[in-house]
Amino acid sequence: MMKNILKVVAILVVVTLIVIQFFRIDTTNPGVNTTETLENVLNVPETVRTILDRSCADCHSHKTTYPCYADVQPMGWFLKNHIDEGRRKINLSVFGTYPLKKQARKIEEMCEQVEKKEMPLPSYLWIHREAALNTDEIKLLCDWATGEKERLDAQIATEPTN
Repeated sequence: MMKNILKVVAILVVVTLIVIQFFRIDTTNPGVNTTETLENVLNVPETVRTILDRSCADCHSHKTTYPCYADVQPMGWFLKNHIDEGRRKINLSVFGTYPLKKQARKIEEMCEQVEKKEMPLPSYLWIHREAALNTDEIKLLCDWATGEKERLDAQIATEPTN
């Protein structure tokens, strides 16, 4: 009796895994309006741009490169959820559409996240080891972020209030 139940459960699991393969994620990236990008609204040196492209852009921009395993469910759903969440937190492709206060806050949070080693996500680094940031890169990114935040704060201070 128990063997029959296990067989039925095994068959249901296999059938479920096959059926969910027909529910693919959309791997189309939204278009990028270059006037709205972080690089367009902030002073981003090439060294910082390289770090952002290598370690942040996959989940925090419209430049996501989906790996081949994104076509295998439920892994694709897991990836898509992380990418959507990452873009909601900060999206480098639409950074210029954020109000100045939000830009300043997001730049500050970027530094905090990498200093705490919360970003890039450890689960992302399992497969994308090249995205890991060393101490010098974290310092470079944070020094840049601090300078840009100060510049944004000065700009905010001179904005007329409504």
